[in-house]
Amino acid sequence: MDIKTIILAAGQGTRMRSSKPKVLHKIADRALLHHVYDTSQQLDNNAIVIVYGHGGEQVKQELDQLEANWVEQKQQLGTGHAVQQAETFINDQDKVLILYGDVPLLKKTTIEQLLKNVSDCSIGLLTVDLDNPTGYGRIVRSEQGAVLKIVEEKDATEEEKLIVEGNTGIIATPGNLLKHWLSRLQNSNAQNEFYLTDIIEMAVKEGIEVKTNQPESQDEVLGVNDRQQLAHLERVYQLEQACKIMAMGVTLRDPSRIDVRGTFASLGQDIEVDINVLFEGCNTIGNNVTIGANSILKNAVIADDVVILANCIIEDAVVGAGSRIGPFARLRPQAQLASGVHIGNFVEIKKSTIDTGSKINHLSYIGDAKIGSKVNIGAGTITCNYDGVNKFNTVIEDDAFIGSDTQLIAPVTVGKGATIGAGSTITKDTPAQQLTLSRSKQISMKAWQRPEKQ
Repeated sequence: MDIKTIILAAGQGTRMRSSKPKVLHKIADRALLHHVYDTSQQLDNNAIVIVYGHGGEQVKQELDQLEANWVEQKQQLGTGHAVQQAETFINDQDKVLILYGDVPLLKKTTIEQLLKNVSDCSIGLLTVDLDNPTGYGRIVRSEQGAVLKIVEEKDATEEEKLIVEGNTGIIATPGNLLKHWLSRLQNSNAQNEFYLTDIIEMAVKEGIEVKTNQPESQDEVLGVNDRQQLAHLERVYQLEQACKIMAMGVTLRDPSRIDVRGTFASLGQDIEVDINVLFEGCNTIGNNVTIGANSILKNAVIADDVVILANCIIEDAVVGAGSRIGPFARLRPQAQLASGVHIGNFVEIKKSTIDTGSKINHLSYIGDAKIGSKVNIGAGTITCNYDGVNKFNTVIEDDAFIGSDTQLIAPVTVGKGATIGAGSTITKDTPAQQLTLSRSKQISMKAWQRPEKQ
C-alpha cells in the first residue's frame, strides 16, 4: 500500500493570542507544520495533503517550498470535516495517516509502528496514558481490553472522565474504509462538529479491530495551544538535539543551555561547547574544537583544533585549522581564514581571505580584503572599502606589518614585507620591504587656553 498523509492545519489557535496562524509558530526556528511535514517526508511511498484554513494564504505563502497538495477547509466544522476536504486525494488501496500540524515532535518510529496496525480488517490508533487527561478524548475499552469508542471530554460522563488513556487524534486506516466512514459522520454532539474520532465506534460496530500503540514519551504527542506549551516543547526538542550530539562525541558543559536550530554536515570528536551556544543553518565542525559561551555559529565551517572564545558570531564563514577566534569577534559572510590565524577582541571580518599565520588581534574592521600570510594588523585598523556607492578591495601581501590606528583607503595594495607606521592614512600603494607612514606635523601651543564652563 502507498501511504497518504493528511496533515490537519486549519485551526486558529486563539489561546496563542496571535495574528499568526498557530501552525506557523516556531520550534528551533522552523514552523510547527514544517516539523510535522519533515517527519512524514521520511516515510517511504508517501504523498502529503495539507488541510489549511485560518490564515491559510499566509500558511501557504510562508511554506510554499513544501511539496504537498494544499486543500482549504473554508469552515472549521471539526476534524472529520477537515479530513472530508482531502477525500478526493484518497485512494481505496492507500494507507491513510492523519497527523496534526501543531503536534511537532512525533517520531518516525512511532508512526511506523502505527502503520503496521493497518490491514483490511484493522486500523491503527495512537493513544497516550496521561497523569492529567483533562481536555483529551478518552479511550473507552471493553472488559477484555478491546477499544469500543472514543468519547470527547465535553460529551463524557463523570465515570468516563476518570479514564487516563487519552486520544491523540492520530489515526491510520485503509483508504476505502476511511471514505466509507467519512460519509456517515454526524455532528450530533456538544460542539455540533464532525468528529473524526467517531470512526472508531463505527469500525468496532462493523467488526474492524482497533489496534493501539503509544509513543515513547508523552511529549511526542503534545500539541501547541498556547505560548507556555510552545516553550515547553522547544526545550524538549533542544534537549533531544543535545543528547544526539553528545552521543556523537561532543562535550556540552550544560545540555539544558544550548540551542540547535539547524543541522550539522559533520561533527568531529572531542568538541567542547560552553553554555548558551546557538547553532543555526548547517555547520561543519572538526576535531578538538572548543566553542566559548554565548557564541553563535551559522553555516560555519570550522576545521580541526580551532579555539573559539566567548561571545563570537561566525556566519557563512570558514575557519582554518589551529586558528583562534575571539572573544567578541565577528566573522561575517565570505570570511575565509587559513590555518593558524588569530582574530581577537572586537575584530570584524567581512568578505575577506586571510592566509596562514596572520594576526588581527584588536578592534579592527577588515572588509573586501585579501590578506597574505604572517601579516600582523595592529589595533584600530580599518580597510575603508566603501565610498558610499561602490566597494573596493584592499590587498596586504605576506609578512606586512600594519601599525595601530591605520586607515587603508581602498583600492590599495600594501607590498610584501612592508611596514605601515601607526596612525597612518594610506591612499596609495606602498612598496615592499619599506616603511610607509603619513602623519601631520605635531605641534604644541603655549598660549592655548582650555575652554571653561560658563
